[in-house]
Amino acid sequence: MRFVDKVVLITGAGSGMGRATALLFAKEGAKVIVNDLVPKRGEETLAMVKELGAEGIFLQSDVTKAAEVETMVQKALEAYGRIDILINNAGVIVPGAVDTVTEVDFDRAFNVNVKGVFLVSKYIVPAMKKAGGGVIVNMGSVAAFKGYADRSVYCASKGAVVSMTRAMAMDYIKDNIRVNCVCPGTIDTPALEERIQDSADPEATRKALIARQPLGRLGTDEEIAHAVLFAASPEASYMVGSALIIDGGATL
Repeated sequence: MRFVDKVVLITGAGSGMGRATALLFAKEGAKVIVNDLVPKRGEETLAMVKELGAEGIFLQSDVTKAAEVETMVQKALEAYGRIDILINNAGVIVPGAVDTVTEVDFDRAFNVNVKGVFLVSKYIVPAMKKAGGGVIVNMGSVAAFKGYADRSVYCASKGAVVSMTRAMAMDYIKDNIRVNCVCPGTIDTPALEERIQDSADPEATRKALIARQPLGRLGTDEEIAHAVLFAASPEASYMVGSALIIDGGATL
């Protein structure tokens, strides 16, 4: 187990890629701090972490609110004394072209996807500096590199995450803090399934999503979790400021 006694905080860990990442770190011996906005989902993930024999806690907070984030980080440090690894996973997908998306949805996308990364990192970086280093993995998207119809604001927000990752990597490389991001393609998450079921023709929608993947299938939560684990691992010690694309060939 490569992460024995390491402390990892994962935002948006109540489902999907965040949950899969929490469980993988648990299997690798880490102490897992589960964050989610919805207590029921977060507690479910924590229970699964403990079933694997790992130690962990659940901390609810809205990553868009500075006071809640600061409190979350304080509680995490009180519990474990340090945070070795931060996974900025919390995110939302907002549909719409620039002439159809609302200002409210624009603000929501940037608040969660970009401001959330900023705030959680802002309050954890000082603790990492004090501890002599750490690792941050941000969750980007292939949408940062490829234009998707009806996803203008989402694409823009994930482009911002990739750019912020590179800037953070430069800012903290001398502090022994490695910053990278993982950029998933279309992943078969509960959130995606919900959007499929909300469509006019769920079966046709799923087939269309699969058809646009050169690999001929959707990705899985676990595949992304393994990419995140690698980015956080000692084996990736020379990887700094990278955007690791895991997309089944979508950007080819």
